[in-house]
Amino acid sequence: MQGIVLQLTRIGFLLLLWLVVWAVLRALRHDVYAATGQRPVPRFQRSGRGSGGAPRAKGTARYLVVTHGALANTRITLGSQPVLIGRAADSTLVLTDDYASERHARISRRGDDWYVEDLGSTNGTYLDRGKVTTAVKVPLATPIRIGKTVIELRP
Repeated sequence: MQGIVLQLTRIGFLLLLWLVVWAVLRALRHDVYAATGQRPVPRFQRSGRGSGGAPRAKGTARYLVVTHGALANTRITLGSQPVLIGRAADSTLVLTDDYASERHARISRRGDDWYVEDLGSTNGTYLDRGKVTTAVKVPLATPIRIGKTVIELRP
């Protein structure tokens, strides 16, 4: 009887050890992808058969909407002029966010498309979890994160 109890105890400790190793590897993976601003691509998306995510809205953007942050539910009507975002008083969207720079980002129109570009900010601008390093086309209803503020283009 003591032999069986000893074996079950060994197996239990082995399972516990594997669970700890699995949790550490999962935390490391999360930290690595969070630091690079990338995320792993699920297997079903690698084949090129569609995004598998939420459907995106069609049409042209008419509004810039703040979805999260101190200015949530703020809506700016888009025209032909670029939208400057930052803490500076002369910005189109003035953020009261400690993680935003004075001149953080610009959203400008090129034809029927809108592009976001980071203006050398300290903490960066993110388009749907990817860091913006050059002017990037912004699809409708795709989150743009600047500090604690999240904005989207809406039709």
